[in-house]
Amino acid sequence: MTLAYRTHYGQAFVGDSRDLLRGLPDDSVNLVITSPPFALLRKKEYGNAEQHEYVDWLAEFGALVFQKLTPDGSFVIDIGGAYERGVPVRSLYPFRVLLKFVDEIGFSLAEEFYWHNPSKLPSPIEWVNKRKIRTKDSVNTVWWLSKTAWPKANVANVLTPYSERMKKLIEDPAKFYTPKVRPSGHDIGAGFGKDNGGAIPPNLLSFPNSESNGRYMAGCKATGEKGHPARFPGRLPEFFIRFLTDPGDTVLDIFAGSNTTGEVAEREGRRWLAFEERRDYIAASAFRFADEGTDLVDLHRRIMAGEKHVFEQRQSRMAL
Repeated sequence: MTLAYRTHYGQAFVGDSRDLLRGLPDDSVNLVITSPPFALLRKKEYGNAEQHEYVDWLAEFGALVFQKLTPDGSFVIDIGGAYERGVPVRSLYPFRVLLKFVDEIGFSLAEEFYWHNPSKLPSPIEWVNKRKIRTKDSVNTVWWLSKTAWPKANVANVLTPYSERMKKLIEDPAKFYTPKVRPSGHDIGAGFGKDNGGAIPPNLLSFPNSESNGRYMAGCKATGEKGHPARFPGRLPEFFIRFLTDPGDTVLDIFAGSNTTGEVAEREGRRWLAFEERRDYIAASAFRFADEGTDLVDLHRRIMAGEKHVFEQRQSRMAL
């Protein structure tokens, strides 16, 4: 295992995640959250398998993840959709992945989530922009898989703020609503209007993916790096890290890319591991943990040269 850098809570490694996973103890990771290269028709620079190969390829990682998860651990996969070649018909590969992981590896589907990216540009161009026969594809499927039927989870950690109308209702329920049985049969009883600290979130998560500044992007600009072309927003791993883990638990991203997951896990007080095959991506991801005034060009050069880096000054602040 080739260590690129470490922080107070985490470590980033360069290498094939399959080899790196084999080096971990079984039952040692609480949450694996990742966004693997999607099975797109066009070949991307970050390396994506052809659709017909994709399911078996991803299952190699899935079988290893299953071994390394704690009994109450979870595997969260952000997996984007695609069209079949030459026709406006959706590929079923995300569902084939799910079935293989459940039927053959042994995972349980705890719940399916959908991430809506409102800032995504209209695509695919052929069917949406040119022929205008399909709508914009702006939703990714996120499978929440678990090793057993009872994974660790606490929705109280991810409650969303009440709307202004709901706040008024809680203040004086009788003024705005009379409890009664709904047409669905649900009995809205006297407990309605209780302040629980927030609303239970739905399984549709709407987070824009439009970051254009921050330490990572500033570092890429300073060093001339393009940055990872398929980053997900920090709020996506943040939701699942808070929902499915406790402080001190271990979080792993097996396709770390720009290491958004590690940055969020560090902030949330979780131990983390980042596995990434491309050293240039790992080197650039170190910008996320650099203090102001750090020579980013030198930092990048040293990690690219294979030197291990320890973020000592930033550690003490993040540990507080």
